[in-house]
Amino acid sequence: MVKTKREISSGGIIYRRRDNQVLVALTSRTTQKGEKVWCLPKGWVEKGETLEETAQREVKEETGLKGEVIEKVGDIHYWFYSRDEKCRISKRVYFFLLKFLDGDVKGHDFEVDEVRWVPLEEAEDILSFKTEREIMRKARDMLRLFKE
Repeated sequence: MVKTKREISSGGIIYRRRDNQVLVALTSRTTQKGEKVWCLPKGWVEKGETLEETAQREVKEETGLKGEVIEKVGDIHYWFYSRDEKCRISKRVYFFLLKFLDGDVKGHDFEVDEVRWVPLEEAEDILSFKTEREIMRKARDMLRLFKE
């Protein structure tokens, strides 16, 4: 029988407005199979952190960008098999909308290959995973309501 483990992570959609356009930061990484995927910054909730604090920390680490949490966007759930731990993982990831404060995409950590600001309207098509595209769609709808 295969062991099952539960994990909780948090991440964010960091955005900024420039020239009457909303831009969001996406990250790319290379999978174990050598495929390039585009995704949202996210990571494990550390002991003593709130979901919001984790989202801010992970966005900063993986994008080089500091953001202010505006609102919860939603959450996703998926399963995968960890070869290292030799078990199935049930993972839930909570996502928050973050308003860009400062930083530079060149300041990302080793976990990602590239960070790119992309127009909000193109982000959904660039993301590699269906569940993250759905989160981006929700974030897009939320951002259309905000007037800054």
